[in-house]
This record gives sequence, structure tokens and C-alpha cells, in this order.
Amino acid sequence: MKIFLLSFILLYLTKGHFSEESKYTNKYDGVNLDEILTNERLLTGYIKCLLEQGPCTPDAKELKNNLPDAIQNDCKKCTNRQQQGADQVMGYIIDHRPDDWNKLEEK
Repeated sequence: MKIFLLSFILLYLTKGHFSEESKYTNKYDGVNLDEILTNERLLTGYIKCLLEQGPCTPDAKELKNNLPDAIQNDCKKCTNRQQQGADQVMGYIIDHRPDDWNKLEEK
């Protein structure tokens, strides 16, 4: 379910807020995704939260709460940077954490 992880990164970057143009805010577009993806603790925390296997940080909780909207709307409110980030996150998890990817798809 590619859109699930696309939404994952979208919501991490947007924190669920909207700009005046009905796009997700670009406030977090500058986040260094490589730092998150290569930090086992951070990435695992987000994944466990989404899978309801662990506690959620405030950011992860907001992501989890807003994820259904992003999936339902097929990321139509994404900025270009957010779409690129979603591709990066999906590729990383598919390549480096395939078991987690499969669990996220099932969810």
C-alpha cells in the first residue's frame, strides 16, 4: 500500500495543518529525512506508533490521527517536496526494513 507510507511522510512534514491554498503547510519541508531514516530509534518509534505497538510522541500521534485523511485524499494537498519525501521514505523502508513495510501495508 504505497499511499500509506506516502501519507506517513506527508503527515510528518505537515503535522496536519493546512495553508491558505488548501495545501499542507510547507513548514516542515526542510526536515532532513535522512537523519530520521538512518536513526533507528526515531524511525522505529514512528513505525511502532503507527502499528499501535508502542507509545506515540506528540508528532507521531498527530501523524497517526491525520493519516486516514491523507490516504483518503491521495495526497492531493501535498507540496512537491512532500511528494518527493514520501517517495524517499517508502523506498528506504521497502529496501531497509521490508518486514516493517509489510506490517504497515497490512494496517
